[in-house]
Amino acid sequence: MQVEAGPLLQQINYPSDLRNLKPAELEKVCDELRQFIIDIVSVNGGHFAASLGVVELTVALHYALNTPYDQIIFDVGHQAYGHKILTGRREDFHTNRVFGGLSGFPKRGESEYDTFGVGHSSTSISAALGMAVASEYKGETDRQHVAIIGDGALTGGMAFEALNHAGIEKSNLLVILNDNCMSIDPNVGAMKEYLTSITTSKSYNRFRDDLIAVLAKISKNGPDAYGWAKKLEQSIKGTLLKSANLFESLNFRYFGPVDGHDVAKLAKTIEDLKHIPGPKLLHAVTVKGKGYALAEKDQTKWHAPGLFDKITGEIKKSIAEKPQPPKYQDVFGHTLVELAEANDKIMGITPAMPSGSSMNIMMKAMPSRAFDVGIAEQHAVTFSAGLATQGMVPFCNIYSSFMQRAYDQVIHDVALQKLNVVFCLDRAGLVGADGPTHHGAYDIAFMRCVPNLVVSAPMNEEELRNLMYTAQLPDKGPVVIRYPRGNGVMSDWKRPFTEIEIGKGRKIQDGEELAILSFGAIGNEAAKAIQLLNQDGIYPAHYDLRFAKPLDEALLHEVFSTFTKVITVEDGSLMGGVGSAVLEFMADHGYNVEVVRLGIADEVVEHGEQVELWKLCGYDAVSIVSAAKRLATSIKTNSMVS
Repeated sequence: MQVEAGPLLQQINYPSDLRNLKPAELEKVCDELRQFIIDIVSVNGGHFAASLGVVELTVALHYALNTPYDQIIFDVGHQAYGHKILTGRREDFHTNRVFGGLSGFPKRGESEYDTFGVGHSSTSISAALGMAVASEYKGETDRQHVAIIGDGALTGGMAFEALNHAGIEKSNLLVILNDNCMSIDPNVGAMKEYLTSITTSKSYNRFRDDLIAVLAKISKNGPDAYGWAKKLEQSIKGTLLKSANLFESLNFRYFGPVDGHDVAKLAKTIEDLKHIPGPKLLHAVTVKGKGYALAEKDQTKWHAPGLFDKITGEIKKSIAEKPQPPKYQDVFGHTLVELAEANDKIMGITPAMPSGSSMNIMMKAMPSRAFDVGIAEQHAVTFSAGLATQGMVPFCNIYSSFMQRAYDQVIHDVALQKLNVVFCLDRAGLVGADGPTHHGAYDIAFMRCVPNLVVSAPMNEEELRNLMYTAQLPDKGPVVIRYPRGNGVMSDWKRPFTEIEIGKGRKIQDGEELAILSFGAIGNEAAKAIQLLNQDGIYPAHYDLRFAKPLDEALLHEVFSTFTKVITVEDGSLMGGVGSAVLEFMADHGYNVEVVRLGIADEVVEHGEQVELWKLCGYDAVSIVSAAKRLATSIKTNSMVS
């Protein structure tokens, strides 16, 4: 389906075209840009509400700034669809998040307008400050650097570290706080309450309306006038606001709150702020999902709704002849509640992903025992460690790629102290259209090298339940359970709990001469491959390792003493992964067997559907069949020679 842009938007191939328009035309551009995003995302899918909420802000920035010389850095980046459309990618935008098409996030290799690659939160201020300091060093004093960060991302500690540093620099930095009370789920914490107090101060709001323009004019008259204006402003703000301004205390000039959907005023404000030196923060109040009533009403549901009818708002279900098994995340959520009902020591923790991880199920059932700690993975891990010291059993649920952000805490605060924290790593392996910033490619490698950690992965929903049950039993220490994005394979998944012996794998079926060792849910692709191989007279054995650490040594001794050819299959990095662990075992015990490892090679995997990426990386069912046939051919050749 070809989507046509509106008449004004059709004339805008780059921001230089946008800047040829009159200020009175900007509102029309925003209307057309918003409609174009709705049209494309409704038929192609992708993130939705976040980009709708910053349409006016995006247009105003590109209108007031000289991009790409002036640099814009989006935090997280799922709100950058309007930015992509205005910067030379309108005609290709229908390929957004499609295999081989545009990335769903800003990406430096895609456009000079994408100044920094993003996907994880709270990085924009640090990156923008680095760029600003570099520009100052190079004498580019007229260059603007703007970080757009949501109030949800401001809960991340890295954002405060950057604010703290930026406040002592004199670099030309503007932070725009996109305040909509939402990340993916509603924001939590003291920062949300603080920003609300600012936005509801009527006296202060009346005062700040004229402040920006006055200061911009005075700042042009020299440093003395600027200093006088700054002292006056601080004095009046202190009188009008009930508490001292947090951002001012960090040496930021604070402006706002302003209406984030008044594009003309935003453009004028940004133009004025260009003339005020040093670090500044503009507080813009927006509505996530702005312009699409259903998205405004239910912002979490419409964060990334999939395909939908833009007229009726009906979200289209994927075509399936029979009901699909549940998502692994939902099996986790329901199982956690079931375990917590029987064990009053269990607590649930997630860093700002209650709906994405299905922790919201426990938060609803047991609100006093489940915590959304905001976008703060480091805090989530050490908070869990603190709970564990007092005899609690925290289930700390974090996406695999986000766990990278808390690696020190896993080692220092949990593993060294042998605390019984259960790390449930959702979205482990290749995740699909979110691409390389979200692929859970590395957790096996970076977790299995840490002393005292157990690293496990279920092949199906029943194993996920049993691993969770096992992990909460006494004296298990820290346990990692990784599982993938998407649906499982069992419709009758809710079965009685059974303890799984730590470090114990299982033989799924016997075979001849060739063995396939799989780790985690990708073992289901191995099972499909074996069915195909059986049709061609090849009968591999299949082992489900379950644990990357500790390895099932008895199982591996059986494999290496029985089979001459072995294939390992994992949905993770080959370097340091479970295949590497198997090779280490083989070398340590003097076996001489041909081993082929299938998994993610030492390269960045781009975005696409999971099955497309498994094929690309060579470990979907068909690729496993090909590898097995090559080994089977060498077996027959060797037999004929002997």
